[in-house]
Amino acid sequence: MSENDVVSRTFRALVESADRKFARVRDVPAYGRVQNQHYFQKVFKAYMRLWKYQQENRARLVEAGLNRWEIGEIASRIGQLYFGQYMRTSEARFLVEACVFYEAILNRGYFQGSKGFGKDLGVRFKELRFYARFLLVSFILNRTEMVKHLLDRFKALVDDSKANFRDTNFKEWRQVVQEIVRFMKVDTAFMNVRPLRYCATFDSHPKSLPYLSRFHAKKVLKFQDALLTSYHRNEVKFAELTLDTFRMLQCLEWEPTGSFYQKRPIEPKENGSFTDHSGASGLIDMNLAADMTDPTLPPNPRKAILYRPSVTHLIAVLATICEELPPDGIVLVYLSASGKVGRNVTQMECVGGSQKLPRNKAVSLHEQNNTLTDSCVSDKGDSSSGFYDKYLWFGPGGNGGLNNLYPGDIVPFTRRPLFLIIDSDSSHAFKAERGEPAALFLSPLLPVFKNPSDADTTQNGSQFTFFLTAPLSAFCQLVGLSYLDTEAGVYNDAEEILSTAFSEWEVILCTSTILDLVWAQVLSDPFLRRLILRFIFCRSVLYFFCSPEDNEQCLPTCLPSLPGSVSPESDVVRAAVLRLAKHLRVADCFHFDDT
Repeated sequence: MSENDVVSRTFRALVESADRKFARVRDVPAYGRVQNQHYFQKVFKAYMRLWKYQQENRARLVEAGLNRWEIGEIASRIGQLYFGQYMRTSEARFLVEACVFYEAILNRGYFQGSKGFGKDLGVRFKELRFYARFLLVSFILNRTEMVKHLLDRFKALVDDSKANFRDTNFKEWRQVVQEIVRFMKVDTAFMNVRPLRYCATFDSHPKSLPYLSRFHAKKVLKFQDALLTSYHRNEVKFAELTLDTFRMLQCLEWEPTGSFYQKRPIEPKENGSFTDHSGASGLIDMNLAADMTDPTLPPNPRKAILYRPSVTHLIAVLATICEELPPDGIVLVYLSASGKVGRNVTQMECVGGSQKLPRNKAVSLHEQNNTLTDSCVSDKGDSSSGFYDKYLWFGPGGNGGLNNLYPGDIVPFTRRPLFLIIDSDSSHAFKAERGEPAALFLSPLLPVFKNPSDADTTQNGSQFTFFLTAPLSAFCQLVGLSYLDTEAGVYNDAEEILSTAFSEWEVILCTSTILDLVWAQVLSDPFLRRLILRFIFCRSVLYFFCSPEDNEQCLPTCLPSLPGSVSPESDVVRAAVLRLAKHLRVADCFHFDDT
């Protein structure tokens, strides 16, 4: 047996061993503390050993018939492993490592050459899956230019596949392209504004820091775990990440201090391919990962992201998280869903606050809203408690109550500290939530916009979630402004106005003597504190935007109540909203004179 044969056999044995280990961890749930964490380490070691072996024996393996796409497949598997670990742990370094391997595949063209007639269809599917995975990673990393480039390459590859593999249906891949285009259309509407992640530059307010450092509650809870899920028909999504959960995912992570997402500029050549920055050695530039992470930041909260879960699965995941929660921990639960089977926000009326509707029109709106609310009552409507007569709808129609999540389903989990965000047209049903005190944010029953066409959640996502994750962008969407309509300097000044307001509100909360313990025990956490401030902003903006008679339907609610000093009627809150509206020249959209 020749030396090349020995090398080839050893390589194939390493591939089979690594693939077997990969199959065992691929479907491990991305929630809960995995007991067999050591096995993940074994899988990583197996693939790193395989990667190193093919690097050291590349020439002999090529002589023995190794294809470039096989090298790409190994790197793709490693990237897939890293991304899986990111989804389980929310550690940014794993996401960056996945990006490093995917970018190496792209730059070296490991899958190129699989185009044309007579090629392996299986290899083509591997290449398509690689592009889809790299696109998802680039989306989460906010690498907008890379997403655009990958999308162009992905479209071309799908078209080439249809032309050269005529006996195969690529309809699903065309749908993936459409999903990405739709997602990008929404996600890039305010692409040049500040990141959604927590950024010390924007979200840390120097004037309020002394008050935060002196703030002490009887009990302080640590935010370490979150459960995020949304279910709406035809909602904007890519892969298993919906627009609303994508926004919440980013909102609950730290933004590295460096602008590393553009650290390696994309340099297209004349033929449209990209310059390979890694040289010809075939070595992955692992130092890039160190450049793209910030070791000074605390760890991100772990997030279980559920895509279209059954109600029983959702409850099981929440139970697992609560069971493993440390004694001083708190779980954030974000649920976004309709309150009636088969209904989207596009099928509901939208209140236009800026039109200052006449009394008879307002009555008509109330009649429609009451009809919508009453239609949410299920077969258990005989109950007068409101405990089981309204729900969130998860799942396809036809399964009755199996897809209904009732407020009472959450009650057992209030034995552990909960921060619950309900974004639904039946959110107010959760006011009847009982059990131990929990922090509750309940969305308005109806969205409100200057332009009613913006109310379509299937195109723009949830308005309430948008306010919690990108408040200034949500404000602009509310009044019909786009980033392109606003000069950069004007927009930056608006951010400064909002930052000043948040700083003042932080001081008010820290010095309040009547702040409920439920809020006091989470105020020290930067993520939860930022959500509280944005809720105050959302509530006050909608309060002045809507006609007074529409407030019941159009305002979000929090339980327990926040101090009156940060209510919309307070001078400091009203002044901030008024200043922002005047700065953006949209004060005529609001009802400041009516209050």
